[in-house]
Amino acid sequence: MSPRSASVNEELRRRSRERLLEATVELVAERGYEATTLADIADRAGAARGLVSYYFPGKRQLLQSAVHRLMHLELAAELERPPCAVDGGERLARSIDVVLGLARERPLLMRTHMAGILQEEGFMRCPEQQRLAHLLRDTMERYGSADPDTDYRLLRALLMGTVVAVLLPGAPMPVEPLRAELFRRYGLDWGLGVPPGPAPREGFDAPARRGTGRPA
Repeated sequence: MSPRSASVNEELRRRSRERLLEATVELVAERGYEATTLADIADRAGAARGLVSYYFPGKRQLLQSAVHRLMHLELAAELERPPCAVDGGERLARSIDVVLGLARERPLLMRTHMAGILQEEGFMRCPEQQRLAHLLRDTMERYGSADPDTDYRLLRALLMGTVVAVLLPGAPMPVEPLRAELFRRYGLDWGLGVPPGPAPREGFDAPARRGTGRPA
């Protein structure tokens, strides 16, 4: 039998890595971080235990990559949902709604992710994080930002803070007022994206600004 080509081997490696990322999201959402071992993840992915260490330095890095991949896939799908979001304001609204939706629908996973970022290892860049960053930066550029690199980082910080507020043990905030605050900051109509319900306060909606791209 002839040896596999380099492209075939690369595709097999990509699939193995993706299976590990998918298994991590599933298991941490089901069992929590501490109760999930690297051996569990390898078993769920149908991969050898050593393959986990080949791709990732440790469980914390694996989890960050897995959650960033989930966020990227969810955001990419939402931006392409018909009608495809071309307008910068609509793209920004959908981006906010995807992140808030993950916090609401996958609280254990997102709480674990945020806790990991606040650990000593901190925020780690990886291919999955870079794909997510590209989508958010492109969104800020289409929104009209004059400095999309800075404004993307600000958006990321605001979204992270909002997720923490939704998931804060003992004092969680409902999604609606947090969404309203972000939409007000960026001059977005409440009806853009996927509203979770009516606007929190009558008279909230303000016309979305066009072309400024700068937060209020």
